[in-house]
Amino acid sequence: MGKVLKMLADGLTRALEIAMVLCMLVMLVMVFGNVMLRLFFNTGIDLSEEVPRFAFVWLTFLGAIVGMRKRAHLGVDLMVQMMPLAGRRVCWGLSQAIMLLCCVYIVYGTWLQHDIIAGNASPVAQLSMLWVYGVSYFTGAAIGFICLSNLVRLVLGKVADDELIDVQEEGMEEAREAEHAMQEQTPSQARSQGGRA
Repeated sequence: MGKVLKMLADGLTRALEIAMVLCMLVMLVMVFGNVMLRLFFNTGIDLSEEVPRFAFVWLTFLGAIVGMRKRAHLGVDLMVQMMPLAGRRVCWGLSQAIMLLCCVYIVYGTWLQHDIIAGNASPVAQLSMLWVYGVSYFTGAAIGFICLSNLVRLVLGKVADDELIDVQEEGMEEAREAEHAMQEQTPSQARSQGGRA
């Protein structure tokens, strides 16, 4: 069952990444195309003023889900690094619970504004703004589900120790391995490598 859920989560993450690429493509093509039209033909496409902004909103909200799934959001681990394992588990559980609460507020807040958002239309495309800002329903629910599943895993003892620090330092693991390999070398090997360099 766990493998099936992981495959579904990986597939959804991949679909979101594709949607993000499409949003970026829409932004690039429409903005660049509009600039070229204004520069060379003294005209433009009215929709290119609105659609890239809407694509940027979707890109941001979908990116938040992907970032949460890949543990890529920014964080500060100064205090957590100094804590014992039990303290790290408590802090990690608290952070997941707080994020879950925030997600509930995102979905609830969007629900409170639902009629106002749905009643407003964009000036050019006359598109209901629910198609733009309604993405917060999906983002709040998706991140909330990730946090809830993390809390369940924590209670069941299925959270690995390296997950307890949510800060991902890109390239740091490779640097640590290289440093460890250098420390294991004999002095003659280090001198010969230094001579080749």
